[in-house]
Amino acid sequence: MIVALLNQKGGVGKTTLALHLAGEWSREGKRVTLIDADPQGSALDWSEQRARDGFPRLFGVIGLARDTLHREAPELARDADHVVIDGPPRVAGLLRSALLAAELVLIPAQPSPFDGWASGEMLKLIEEARIFRPLLVARFVLNRCAARTIIARETAETLAEHEPPVLAARIGQRVAFADAAQSGRLVAELDDASPAAREITGSRWRSCGAGVMSERSAKRGFASRPGDADSWVRTPEPPPASRLPEDFSARLTIDVTPALRGRIKVTAFRRGMTVADMLRALLDREFPDDGGAAP
Repeated sequence: MIVALLNQKGGVGKTTLALHLAGEWSREGKRVTLIDADPQGSALDWSEQRARDGFPRLFGVIGLARDTLHREAPELARDADHVVIDGPPRVAGLLRSALLAAELVLIPAQPSPFDGWASGEMLKLIEEARIFRPLLVARFVLNRCAARTIIARETAETLAEHEPPVLAARIGQRVAFADAAQSGRLVAELDDASPAAREITGSRWRSCGAGVMSERSAKRGFASRPGDADSWVRTPEPPPASRLPEDFSARLTIDVTPALRGRIKVTAFRRGMTVADMLRALLDREFPDDGGAAP
């Protein structure tokens, strides 16, 4: 199986999760290759640090930060049980190529509205990729969660019944992950009884791909070709959308139910917008300017 850790927002823990997912599968005796598709090369740096310190190699790490990933990753998968792709932030061609290579996309996100808005852009790319890969499966992974916070619980509850759903397992914000990254090790190698190690080795995380094969056929490659996949990968970025006026001076306050607030937040999340921008656009559509004088 080819699994890609992708999100256009940086700092959400893609590399950490990619390394630990590859590590857990390797510890189970699987043949694993990790593709570092991030031009920053953090996974490669981790692998080199591990070699310098004399630790045994758990899995292969190769650098492949180019937009032909969707052609090359399936070839690498022939000699592995699992391929894990550590994706880049905000490099559209590489992201699209990784989406076409993957069978399962994991979207790491922190429980914050800022990550939600950024992840909305990722969801749009996934929908476009499904034109070429209708069987592509996606899941959110809540990462870097502060312990017992209301926002983490609300985010998980809000995403639980939406597409793509969120994995039940959550990964905490723990110093052990930074220590492991610096030393070229996994958190279980530092202390296999630590909370970080238990989160990573928990069965819900290890089996993240178990349900995927029941959602898709065993056939690899492109399920259909309604268009040119290579051209889509190389689609130039559209110009940035024009900004809304900066002179909003009137304030409108309403009370809503918690359930409605949750639905509003999820809808804005999926559209890659702030709640304020989405509601302004809604009000503009419902109450168009008819040229009359303001009250």
